[in-house]
Amino acid sequence: MSDLRQDFLNGMSCVAATVNVVATDGPAGRAGVTVSAMSSVSADTEKPVLLVCVNDQSAGAAPIIENGVFTVNILRDDQSFVSDTFAGRYGDKGEAKFDCAEWAEGVTGAPVLRGALASFDCKLIEDRIVGQHHVFFGEVQQVTLAYQGRALIYANRSYSTALSLPPLKGPSESGDTGRICLACLSSFAPYQLPALLLRLRHEMPGVQVDVLEGDQAQVAHLVETGEAHFGLLYDRELPGILEKEVLTTQYPYALFAADDPRGQEAEVALFDLADDPLVLLDQPLSRDYIGGLFNELGKEPNIAMRPSSIELVRSLVGQGLGYAILVTRPAGDVSYDGSKLVACPLAGKPSPISIALVRRASGAKTRVTRAFSKYCVRHFAEAAK
Repeated sequence: MSDLRQDFLNGMSCVAATVNVVATDGPAGRAGVTVSAMSSVSADTEKPVLLVCVNDQSAGAAPIIENGVFTVNILRDDQSFVSDTFAGRYGDKGEAKFDCAEWAEGVTGAPVLRGALASFDCKLIEDRIVGQHHVFFGEVQQVTLAYQGRALIYANRSYSTALSLPPLKGPSESGDTGRICLACLSSFAPYQLPALLLRLRHEMPGVQVDVLEGDQAQVAHLVETGEAHFGLLYDRELPGILEKEVLTTQYPYALFAADDPRGQEAEVALFDLADDPLVLLDQPLSRDYIGGLFNELGKEPNIAMRPSSIELVRSLVGQGLGYAILVTRPAGDVSYDGSKLVACPLAGKPSPISIALVRRASGAKTRVTRAFSKYCVRHFAEAAK
């Protein structure tokens, strides 16, 4: 790779751009791809014209050309999952990608994403090849607007930061300055992250810490691709290029409504719970881990509901709609809706799961990243005492 090309890529990574899903349907079938290279060309022609750039190797390029129509769907800031799906980060291919969201049919017959910030339904009027990319010019036939929400932005090789702890002004005793991007598993972020950020504020006041949240696969991918310097996640099913340092080990427990008599026991056997309705935390690693605990006993859990939010799990359990098996242990015993809860240890200490700090094994280790890693390890060690 030439120095000029790499400098160009590094420079363009600083450009903030909306994240868009380009979708098509017609004789060549339905296909879609995530792009950030989209721009208005003119609003002064008979019909407005925009352009999008799609890699020639993308599965969406040929269908757009054959179908002759496409939509450009600007994603909201809470639709990063849709972006990752159409970018192929979860292994979905072809029409299976469309299962991640709801779609309508535009006037051209191309798919329109329901809930997108804006959608442009276009007729393909020109296709230019520049390097390895098609530059598709689309004549806009219809525009669908949401009238609310913010756009999902991509800059500095990551999505717009959901949370940022800015550096303190003034000199720092450690002299450390710079920026660290930390990706954190959303299921335990509310419990583990705030105190860690406070620790980092005291220990590294001159460093800005940007935080991205996601599920296990998303966090691992953010670190694997270099979009985040570090990841806080469970130490299972990690890509081989990541190195890990175990921070703390957690044992699963059963969660019951406060008036459930089982919650008053010193411990409860997982085997005895298998036939009762389970409220399962439906996140990729969590569901596999909990299912594995039952499989070790030769049992299948009776899954009643599958919420993806740990707080919804707690609220459903608090209302007596089932029990849950969790590892994250919030400090309080009251759910969002005010229901009282009780946690009960599991007999026999089933297989634990650990939280790890991960980073790319080949990533450069700077003074700031080494200090960041040291303070994270120390923070979890002291919290475990």
